[in-house]
Amino acid sequence: MMKKTKLLAVLLMLCLMTGLGAQGQVDSGVQKEVELRWASIWVGNDSKAPAVEALVNEYNAKNAGKIKVVIEPQPDYNAYEQKVRTSLAAGQAPADIFTIKFNPTTATFYQSNLLMDFSKVMSNSWKQTFDAGSLEQSTVDGMLKSLPMETAILPIWYNMDAFAQAGVKALPTTMNEMWAAFDKLKAAGITPASQMTGDTNAWTSMIWFSHFAVSLGGTNVWDKPFTDPAFVEAAKLTKRMITEYSTSDAVGLGAGGSGGHFLAGRTAVFSNGPWYAGRADLAATPFFNSIKIAGLPAAGSTKDFMISRLQANICAASTKDKAKEAAILDFMQYLTSPASIARIAETSGAMFAIKTDYRPVKALQKQFYDVASAAKTTAFDLEAALGAEVTLEFAQQLGALALGRISAEEFCALVDRKIER
Repeated sequence: MMKKTKLLAVLLMLCLMTGLGAQGQVDSGVQKEVELRWASIWVGNDSKAPAVEALVNEYNAKNAGKIKVVIEPQPDYNAYEQKVRTSLAAGQAPADIFTIKFNPTTATFYQSNLLMDFSKVMSNSWKQTFDAGSLEQSTVDGMLKSLPMETAILPIWYNMDAFAQAGVKALPTTMNEMWAAFDKLKAAGITPASQMTGDTNAWTSMIWFSHFAVSLGGTNVWDKPFTDPAFVEAAKLTKRMITEYSTSDAVGLGAGGSGGHFLAGRTAVFSNGPWYAGRADLAATPFFNSIKIAGLPAAGSTKDFMISRLQANICAASTKDKAKEAAILDFMQYLTSPASIARIAETSGAMFAIKTDYRPVKALQKQFYDVASAAKTTAFDLEAALGAEVTLEFAQQLGALALGRISAEEFCALVDRKIER
């Protein structure tokens, strides 16, 4: 009986020692790889996609076994914005890392505990790499729950080969010159401008409307009621652009169609940001080297300005997992480093809120920097100033305005009802 008891005791001791050994292996074992999901819009045909993919692959190779960033492609910009809003409203971050367009609508996301507050974890050296004004714009009630990354100016693009074909040799400098040039383009069988009323923001036409409104009402026009005469006149001018000088499918057309007309040479004038300058399909067009960009000829007393915005701010999900938080911060500092941003800017033409020594050498990209530098002042576009809900109403009513179902005054009154004051 004693032998059996001793044998059981030995076996029990061996079990305990084995368990302790196993536990010790867990405590001192190899760190588990942290996976970060990035819901990225910079994929597919986006001009930033190649550089972003290369940067992520290099980061993953350098941090193999420790951190792995997985890009979750979001090629549909409009669907992606809806996904972000829906996810946050449901109490769930759409990914570990994601971007937003910073405007009054998305600024409300700062009230969510789902987003990491960078103001609490950002070192001074990291902070100093950002444009101070962009950081200030991105700070709400002392919280920095998104980092300013991509910025933009939104000028007017001119295919000067098409203008020359119509007998116009110079950029229009007044509204009368612009209408006259458009009439000559029409006479030459060339549709003057790409316009659109579709998608969630009527993007290209929204840019034109913004130029008109700021020129007519000043850089602080967005502080006025939307029924102000400046907005009413801007609506009338935008309607004229759509009905007299755009393609027959402009009502209901999306950004892909609007841009597609310009890329195909079916329209001579376009509006978009610097990221579009880096597209391979644009570079392949026969008129690429003829493209000129400029501000809109003054429609009112405000001149020599440029429409600008924070195009993309990058966010991270808040987490209590210290390893994941450290991994997010490490990747975010890598992605927003001057070296990484310079690479993305060089290949895409996009502009950023991070300070770098990069200066473009490609002619079209260089024009954006020159136009931005030459502007005496800047002003937001409608979406950046008033938010997504107001812009959605703008887009939804723009088609009715173009079709003559509502007047410019009624159009402005309908949009005004969506503005929270």
